[in-house]
Amino acid sequence: MLLRYFFFFLLGLISFSLFAQEKPVKVFTFKIDADIDPAMNRRVQIALEEAKKSEAGLIIIEMDTYGGVVTDADEIRTQILESEIPIYVFINKDAASAGALISIACDSIYMAPGSSIGAATVVNGADGAAAPDKYQSYMRSMMRSTAEATGRDPKIAEAMVDEKIVIEGISEAGSVITFSVSEAIKHGFCEGEFDSIEEILKSQNLEKAEILAYEEDTVDKIISFFLSPAISGVLILIIIGGIYFELQTPGVGFPLLAAIIATLLYFIPYYLNGLAENWEILVFVCGIILLAVELFVIPGFGIFGVMGIVCIIGGLVLGMVPNQDFNFDFVPASQLFGALLTVILAALASVGLVFWLTPKVNEWGAFKHITLATTQERSQGYTSSFYSDSLLGTSGIVHSRLRPSGKVEIDGEIYDAYSRGEFIDQGEKIIVISTEGTSLKVKKSEA
Repeated sequence: MLLRYFFFFLLGLISFSLFAQEKPVKVFTFKIDADIDPAMNRRVQIALEEAKKSEAGLIIIEMDTYGGVVTDADEIRTQILESEIPIYVFINKDAASAGALISIACDSIYMAPGSSIGAATVVNGADGAAAPDKYQSYMRSMMRSTAEATGRDPKIAEAMVDEKIVIEGISEAGSVITFSVSEAIKHGFCEGEFDSIEEILKSQNLEKAEILAYEEDTVDKIISFFLSPAISGVLILIIIGGIYFELQTPGVGFPLLAAIIATLLYFIPYYLNGLAENWEILVFVCGIILLAVELFVIPGFGIFGVMGIVCIIGGLVLGMVPNQDFNFDFVPASQLFGALLTVILAALASVGLVFWLTPKVNEWGAFKHITLATTQERSQGYTSSFYSDSLLGTSGIVHSRLRPSGKVEIDGEIYDAYSRGEFIDQGEKIIVISTEGTSLKVKKSEA
């Protein structure tokens, strides 16, 4: 009986060992192969979340970057340090500046032949010169604390930022540290030289690991599409053109709807990538409100109109660049200039398109079904004069501002009137040039 129980126990133990064999380790990989900016920050965040959801046992970052925005690099290195899953980095070519900070935050660093790590001095986005010492101090502290957290020499990490730090046998005064592969291995900033991620896994006895590569989903691809400067320019053209048409002909609806949709498509991708902040969108909205107040409430075109235009352009430009409030120290000059140029050229193109397109709209076949595209001449029997022809040629003054419609006063009587498209301020002298319809057509008197 005892032998029988022992047999069943042994059989159960064998079965358990067979079913309890370890599953292949899942290795999640993604790339940091462009500038460190809000878009890259978002990519890293999504990739780390997907790695966690897929129950990966290891994450490997393939690195090739010259650096980028320090604030985004700080957020990325924090995410890496707080990750519950071990993270390796494979430097496939360069890990400079912010890339070096992110690499040092990883549990292990591996490098491809000919690659390098270091040169983490903070530079000014305007001219590429070294940023003020307060920013260098901030970067030094991050490099030092990150190296301490991952068991690397904090003094060497600092010397990658500050050229004044001298480490005997490693660096000299006047130059920051940039390690080659062999130098990084020698001083503890690299665990080995490999040609590929597969070789790294083989060295860790993970040849049978299941590799999961991060790929952008459809939403991310759509967001990337709308972040293109060319597409942003088209959206700005629609925004400004739609606002102009709606202000000229209030109540039509379609231009306003087009402007709203274009505004959403413009700001949402930048907002999701951390570029457009709430206050920058609010600046744009305030610009629209100020412009509307200037056109519909306050006669003339003064401070509210100017402020409205400045706020609209400012909101569109600020939404495209990775500034921190009004701090542009870490914004590359080329990126700031590109954003400003995109907005200004799109605005000018929009204005030109409006003036070119307006007289041609009625010529389009599609509009002939919903608009009166022909002129009904008096000679053909078409008349609809609410006022007497005796008013033709008479003079008066503007009673309420014409924009382009309003009221005029002629010989003490008030009449509905409209101009030829221009705005005419209250009190200006006018002359009647047509009495057809239910409103007088007037122009500004040159007398």
